[in-house]
Amino acid sequence: MKLIDTILTDAASISAIRKDIHAHPELCFQEVRTADVVAQKLTEWGIPIHRGMGTTGVVGIVHGRDGGACGRGIGLRADMDALPMQEFNTFAHASKHKGKMHACGHDGHTAMLLAAAKHFSKHRDFDGTVYLIFQPAEEGGGGAREMIKDGLFDKFPMQAVFGMHNWPGAPVGTFAASPGPVMASSNEFKITIRGKGSHAALPHNGIDPVPVACQMVQGFQTIITRNKKPVDAGVISVTMIHAGEATNVVPDSCELQGTVRTFSIEVLDMIESRMRQVAQSICTAFDATCEFEFERNYPPTINSAPEAALARRVMADIVGSQHVIDQEPTMGAEDFSYMLQAKPGAYVFISNGDGAHREMGHGGGPCTLHNPSYDFNDDLIPLGGTYWVQLAHQWLAQPSQTA
Repeated sequence: MKLIDTILTDAASISAIRKDIHAHPELCFQEVRTADVVAQKLTEWGIPIHRGMGTTGVVGIVHGRDGGACGRGIGLRADMDALPMQEFNTFAHASKHKGKMHACGHDGHTAMLLAAAKHFSKHRDFDGTVYLIFQPAEEGGGGAREMIKDGLFDKFPMQAVFGMHNWPGAPVGTFAASPGPVMASSNEFKITIRGKGSHAALPHNGIDPVPVACQMVQGFQTIITRNKKPVDAGVISVTMIHAGEATNVVPDSCELQGTVRTFSIEVLDMIESRMRQVAQSICTAFDATCEFEFERNYPPTINSAPEAALARRVMADIVGSQHVIDQEPTMGAEDFSYMLQAKPGAYVFISNGDGAHREMGHGGGPCTLHNPSYDFNDDLIPLGGTYWVQLAHQWLAQPSQTA
């Protein structure tokens, strides 16, 4: 691997920052302490900052040797928030706050970008500007969307934006990047079926919403298998069914909730429309009624082809082309998608190993995201930091008409 010497030298100190952040996790839009740490370090390194964007976001501004006069700018984004879950780890940097944990590696994402920031502060051998975006509230809060609403791309004129997430399934030293959809849209639905309660021994006196719900769940699956093209990806998962309070009473209502995931807005439009039709028609057939709610959360994350190709070239320069793999699309969702709707860019994966970095075992999944035994692999800090620096250099070095 071709790691930048200064980043490698600083890796231990950046790791200490990462562990401090891990020990003090903060949930979405509450990242006050984390933002303070980031702002303090950037200021200490002589990097001007802008605070408060998207509530707790921090943006660092690094001008190159031309002072940014050429007008070219690239955004590098890291998320800062933790998850509302209890940590099982017992090492020294385990969470000090009950019910809060950095189980997705956002502490490490922040650390990798800080590693790049420290290098940039001393080596401004490029023309243009690098914007360091430390974003709040990726875990369900839509922090990227809120930063954009607060003027992220208006106040900081960048022509492309890039993100990166640590990912299980391959050894350290492996990257993944691909053009097109790499993460799905995230959407939620809630359907309340209204029937008529009765004694369970006399069901003919009522309208039982439970068999209506059963028919509805089965009907939804035909949308995936018979309304959608087989080559188009889509998922409908009913994950909650709530009805009744007693074994001898037919309830008045039944509630279904779940999620829909797609890689395109067109497929999402079709699924939402058909779900509404199926729900209403089945209820009509059983003399019941329904209330249908559908909430669109994060859009699909879609990498632009030129930026994904550039990311792959940069990765190959660092670890060799044999260690740059295709990015297998996942039905997980990511609010970096909002940034990619506004600007060209690419969201890539950096592999986090097999858990060998852990000092002690805590069951399966030390590298599996959203796992109570997870911990970020600090071996990624110099690798991720090097990627950020080389990516910015190569993007800014491109002729402006191809950026």
